[in-house]
Amino acid sequence: MKKILKFLLFAIVVIILVIAYSRYVGTSGLVTKEYKIETNKIDDSFDGLKIVHFSDLHYKRIINRERLESVVEEINLINPDIVFFTGDLIDKDFDITDQDKIDLTECLKMINSKYGKYAVNGNHDYVRDENLLNEIYDGSDFILLNNNYDIIYGDGDDKLFIGGLDNYSYGKSDIDKVMNYFVNNEDISYKIILVHEPDYADNFINRYNIDLILSGHSHNGQVNIPYIKKLFLPYGSKKYYENYYEINNTLIYVSSGIGESRINFRLFNRPSINFYRINKNTD
Repeated sequence: MKKILKFLLFAIVVIILVIAYSRYVGTSGLVTKEYKIETNKIDDSFDGLKIVHFSDLHYKRIINRERLESVVEEINLINPDIVFFTGDLIDKDFDITDQDKIDLTECLKMINSKYGKYAVNGNHDYVRDENLLNEIYDGSDFILLNNNYDIIYGDGDDKLFIGGLDNYSYGKSDIDKVMNYFVNNEDISYKIILVHEPDYADNFINRYNIDLILSGHSHNGQVNIPYIKKLFLPYGSKKYYENYYEINNTLIYVSSGIGESRINFRLFNRPSINFYRINKNTD
């Protein structure tokens, strides 16, 4: 009987420690995940291109201005050429004050990039007034791509295609509209698509020649224990939820995110940003 009581006491202590770690340690700090991409399709002007990708801020749940400023500082240390944000700016369960709006706008505006900053909507963003998000992105110099695209120009005729999809969970994604540019043009080789929910990639990955897909939403499983973590995966990230996939000739990267969704815990999965360096492969 004493052995059973000792075991139960030990198990309770372990559970309490794991919960405390997941809440206060697992959700803190910031990891930079670095990836090297080699391709012969990138134009010479963009050889060595540095991209920072972050996602799922879920502002107000745990992330506040102080935490966001530390993220911005880490991004700027990389001195990126392009910055991408793949949705869920504000957590849907929290109200936003005028001061929150100011803080978000000022912090995001401090992010530096050579060519531009781009964002797409996440599912949490759809409970917000559209004007609120537009004002934050406009005020912080982010271009919000809702089923739209932008073209970055390098030297001479060098170009880079950036497409952004609206939210998949709410049936708003329209890849045909994003790729409409290529109906009459074939002058851009390297194509990047931003989408919040990675599973939507199956709807277009075999229809269009996409080189790089960047997404978020899954948080790579906030409680990152094999089999158990699948219980925490939201709709839209049941298939693609790990850090990286390669399908045919398309690379898919899924950000583990900055903030938390639904529960304020992370286990074996610290908040992170992704840093990609794209090099021209001449082989």
